[in-house]
Amino acid sequence: MFAILKKEINSFFASPIGYLVIALFLVLNGLFLWLFNGDFNILESGFADMTPFFLLAPWILVFLVPAVTMRSFSDEKKQGTLELLVTKPISHLQIVLGKYFGALVLIILALLPTLLYILALDKLKMTVDILDYGSIIGSYLGLLFLAGAYAAIGLFASTISDNQIVAFISAVFLCFFFYFGFEGLSGLSSLPIEQFGMEAHYNSISRGVLDTRDLLYFISISTFFIILTQFNIQKK
Repeated sequence: MFAILKKEINSFFASPIGYLVIALFLVLNGLFLWLFNGDFNILESGFADMTPFFLLAPWILVFLVPAVTMRSFSDEKKQGTLELLVTKPISHLQIVLGKYFGALVLIILALLPTLLYILALDKLKMTVDILDYGSIIGSYLGLLFLAGAYAAIGLFASTISDNQIVAFISAVFLCFFFYFGFEGLSGLSSLPIEQFGMEAHYNSISRGVLDTRDLLYFISISTFFIILTQFNIQKK
C-alpha cells in the first residue's frame, strides 16, 4: 500500500497536477475571501471569523477533489496498466487505499497554507475580540472528513470509465448530490432526509462539538465508496 501511496504522490508532483490543484484552491479562496465583493469577503463582514472560508471551501473542493482523483483508475484503464497492477502481490484493497491516501495527502497539503488565514485574522481583530479556536479546529476536522468522503467518491467515479472527463463529471455530480442534494430534496419532503447529506454533518462538526454520529457518517460514506471501488477493479 505504501508503495502505491508513494507512487501516487510522486506522480502528482512529477506533473503540473499537484501544483495546479494546490494553486487553484489557494487562489480561488484568496479571491473570494479577501478581494471579491460578496458574502464570503472576510474584510467586509466586520468580524474576525473564519466562517466564510469554511462555507466556501466545501464548494471549491467539490470540483478540485474530483480533479485530483479522476485519473486514479481511469488512466490505468486507458493505458492498459490496471490489469498489471491488480496482478501485483498486494490486495485490491491495498491498491485502492494507496491511491485514496495519496489523493488525501495532496488535499491536506492544499489546506495547510490556509492556516495563515488564522494568523491574518489574529492581526486584524480588535483587541477585545477572541477567535473561536474551538470552532476553527472543529471546522478543519470537518473539512478533512469531507475531503476524505469526496476522495472516496472520486476514486469510485474513476473506475466507471477510462475517460478522465467522464470520471470527473461523475465525481462532481456525486459529490454535489451527497453534499447538497439531500438538503435540497428535504424541502420537497416532510421527512428529515437532510440528515443523509454531508452538509448537515459537516455543519454539525464545524460548531466545534464532535458527535460520533457525524464522524461515523463520514467514515461510512468513505468506506462504502472504497468498497465499491474495490469491487469495480476486481471485475477487471
